[in-house]
Amino acid sequence: MSKKKQGDKTRAIRNSIFSIRLMWGINKGTILTEILSNALGYFGWVFYSVFFIRYLVGAIEREEDFKKILVFILVSAAFFMLAAFYNAYISGSFIPISSVKIYHKLYSLLYKKARNVELSCFEDSGFYNKYTLAIDNAHERLIKLVDNNFGVISGAIAAIVVFTTMFRIDKIAVLFVIFPIIGNFVFGFFYNKWSFKRDQAMAPYKRRIEYVNRVMHLADYSKEMRLSKVYNLMKEKYLKAIDSLFEVVEQYVFKINLPLWFRNYFTFTIIFEGVLLYGAYRTIISKTMMLSELAVLSSAMVSATWILITFTENIMESIKQSLFIENLRTFMEYEEKLPEDWDGITPDASISSIEFRNVSFSYKAGSNPVVKKLSFIIDGNTNTAFVGHNGAGKTTIIKLLFRLYDPTEGEILLNGINIKEYNLKAYRALFAAAFQDYKILALSIKENVMMRRVTSEDDTIIDNALKKSGIYDKIMSLPEGADTILTKEFDENGSQLSGGEYQKIVVARAFAKDSSIKVFDEPSSALDPIAEYELYDSILKDSKDKTTIFISHRLSSVRNANMVYMLENGEIIERGTHDQLMKSKGSYADMYNKQAKNYLAVECLREVTL
Repeated sequence: MSKKKQGDKTRAIRNSIFSIRLMWGINKGTILTEILSNALGYFGWVFYSVFFIRYLVGAIEREEDFKKILVFILVSAAFFMLAAFYNAYISGSFIPISSVKIYHKLYSLLYKKARNVELSCFEDSGFYNKYTLAIDNAHERLIKLVDNNFGVISGAIAAIVVFTTMFRIDKIAVLFVIFPIIGNFVFGFFYNKWSFKRDQAMAPYKRRIEYVNRVMHLADYSKEMRLSKVYNLMKEKYLKAIDSLFEVVEQYVFKINLPLWFRNYFTFTIIFEGVLLYGAYRTIISKTMMLSELAVLSSAMVSATWILITFTENIMESIKQSLFIENLRTFMEYEEKLPEDWDGITPDASISSIEFRNVSFSYKAGSNPVVKKLSFIIDGNTNTAFVGHNGAGKTTIIKLLFRLYDPTEGEILLNGINIKEYNLKAYRALFAAAFQDYKILALSIKENVMMRRVTSEDDTIIDNALKKSGIYDKIMSLPEGADTILTKEFDENGSQLSGGEYQKIVVARAFAKDSSIKVFDEPSSALDPIAEYELYDSILKDSKDKTTIFISHRLSSVRNANMVYMLENGEIIERGTHDQLMKSKGSYADMYNKQAKNYLAVECLREVTL
């Protein structure tokens, strides 16, 4: 056996053990139910095909008392009736209810794990793919694999009982069992192999079809469909994908159908006809087998065939499901490098300084650093701006400051203490942020501002935050005011606002949170110059007793900062106040002058205000 096949089997076994242990921790009742259901199912199968038939035919041959035979039949019927009631209860009540419970508990574990892993995991395509595969119908796959595992165990026991019975009746007859084994494990293997390859070949075309389906029904693409001729292009892509599916199917028709035919022939035809002909010869011609033995042998042969088929299918399905469960296991067993539950000391809410000391950082090991040997100090209760072109490393500095990542080299200190020494949740509680790449959630405006469950005591805070961000009047004009649900994702009466209005709600989040440090990452990127000036004026007024950090590539917004750092290619190339940097006539002054024509409206507004 090759090392690869050995490895695949070892992985399948590990994944099966993991699934049973995980299910035991989530819902013990499901494990016990699966054991009992599989045991009852195979027991009923074996009992009827072997013991019931043997006793019934033998009792008739021995001319036993009819009442005794009737009692046996009635007791057997009662057992099967109770088993039927049990199966009806399990499939109609227990499984639907337990499935919901398993879904709830499993996804709670998955989301808790997803919440605890570091941000870099979600920016790593390999890890993220495993995560998305892990959560894709995870509860259904877990239940299926557990069921298949116990089906394999019960099937193996049942097969041993049936084969032993056949062997005791006739040692030669049991040899016919070789044929369904060959049919299932040899030709069945090739059938499954080529079916899997066909499905793999079809996958990219199915993805294209699914993509076109999404584009055709999602509202995000509705304008493009109506204002351009892209519909015909998408239709062309769709039809090509359909044609490619037909080609793949035709390519694998012979490869799949031939082993399927051999599997069915070896599994059914040979054993059925062979055992019946052999039994008939011994019973009728050589008279070396009793009629009851022939009946049991025939019945056992049918059971053996279906048990082998089910046993094989359970093994194949377990291997298939274990591949998906492996993604779940890999994700759940991942050891976080920067877990959200990182413990440490509680930081002081009073900020005296933030220091970057020779900090370098790369998103991937071995790649060029995004920021290089950064060293600077931000004094408490000051306004500091980081400016530069896109890709200069500004947002990366904030990610490092928030400890979404740890530096590749160097250290970051808060009040003279390395931030790694702090309890992570307590440390991040010091910050309030408005990010450029914000997300608006399908919640009320109040909830979008507070980013938590809202109480009546929050109303004043929310109103003040909305006023400071310049969106209060607009919000109050909505039918439900600040209780209005944003987006129409789940509420047809939800409101759709403009990009600039959404951005003001995001800025309101930073105003609403009582924190020591306020961070604004391009908070005015979707605003016009007038609105931008008003917003920054409001931010500066609100930040008198706060440590405030701005990220911007629009230099008019940082004129009043206490300190400006100009970045280029991850390095600080200039530092000073706006006036100092303008006098030095370096990169900052050059960039400011090039943008100056866009600031005329702001300058006029300042003159009017003054």
